[in-house]
Amino acid sequence: MIARLRTLATQWTALVPVIAIVLLVFTWGRDLPGPVVAVVTLVLAGAVLSAVHHAEVVAHRVGEPFGSLVLAVAVTIIEVALIVTLMADGGDKSSTLARDTVFAAVMITCNGIVGLSLLVASLRHGLAVFNAEGTGAALATVATLATLSLVLPTFTTSKPGPEFSTAQLTFAALSSLVLYGLFVTTQTVRHRDYFLPITRHGKVIDVDEHAGVPSFRTTMTSLGLLGLALVGVVGLAKGVSPTIESGVEAAGMPHAVVGVIIALLVLLPETIAAIRAARRDRVQTSLNLALGSAIASIGLTIPAVAVASLWLSGPLVLGLGPIHMVLLALTVVVSSLTVVPGRATPLQGGVHLVLLAAYLELAVNP
Repeated sequence: MIARLRTLATQWTALVPVIAIVLLVFTWGRDLPGPVVAVVTLVLAGAVLSAVHHAEVVAHRVGEPFGSLVLAVAVTIIEVALIVTLMADGGDKSSTLARDTVFAAVMITCNGIVGLSLLVASLRHGLAVFNAEGTGAALATVATLATLSLVLPTFTTSKPGPEFSTAQLTFAALSSLVLYGLFVTTQTVRHRDYFLPITRHGKVIDVDEHAGVPSFRTTMTSLGLLGLALVGVVGLAKGVSPTIESGVEAAGMPHAVVGVIIALLVLLPETIAAIRAARRDRVQTSLNLALGSAIASIGLTIPAVAVASLWLSGPLVLGLGPIHMVLLALTVVVSSLTVVPGRATPLQGGVHLVLLAAYLELAVNP
């Protein structure tokens, strides 16, 4: 019976990404009626769960921190493509889309995913234990990237408004790529052990040593299906975005809420994967997913929109407003205090979730 259930689960997770791609082909660029939006949303949810399953298969084969890196980079690359596509279609209305989506990703990952992971792990196991050295390095990278790319444009004077000049945007793009490259090298080569899960006594758990590692063929199949599922997730999210925009406008909410909702949809695979890891007391894996996604979101999006700005008309607004800068500063301070001890209680998880709630509230009611 158990074997039969596993077979059904495997078939389901292999079928849904294909269905998502087929549905994406037939709905791309079209105005969708209500019933079709409902079907797309259902398939979108299935694609998210499928992506999580296949990401875990790949992660089990390659081990940490490579597994979390695969999911974070795959999601972010497709997210960047979505942002550039929406900017190309949106005209002046999309001038703040890159900023809104990237900042939403930072707040969701650093407060939402981190907060949920710490809360789940500490409630289930008493304490959430992780490696402060690796997590601290990732947090420092997030803070630097966010400040260089999202805060400084508000204060620069070479160009009016919260925008970079061409030279400044080029510097920010190159700096983002350099920092992202340094982080990935540190995480996977030079100091890989800093990003591995640890026990209550500080012993590193190398998940490469686990038994029952998937075969190469199974891993490559899951990697391909992961790519299909993620393309389906982001593409279908774009398909329902007009409905989301209409709903946001009808509710009288700011247009920036659209970026928040899309970021929430796109980050669902990482969120579910992080919570599952936290339930297994692999909090470091959860933090790798959260902070790695934040780093990839900024480190890959800013260079991409810098290149896209060469042919896109209209301004590229990257600078945050005062409210969001305060929330970013508070997030960095609170995250630093969370990381330093290398362990957390439900209190720390709750604090991060309250910060996310404050961000969402102020996004709807600025």
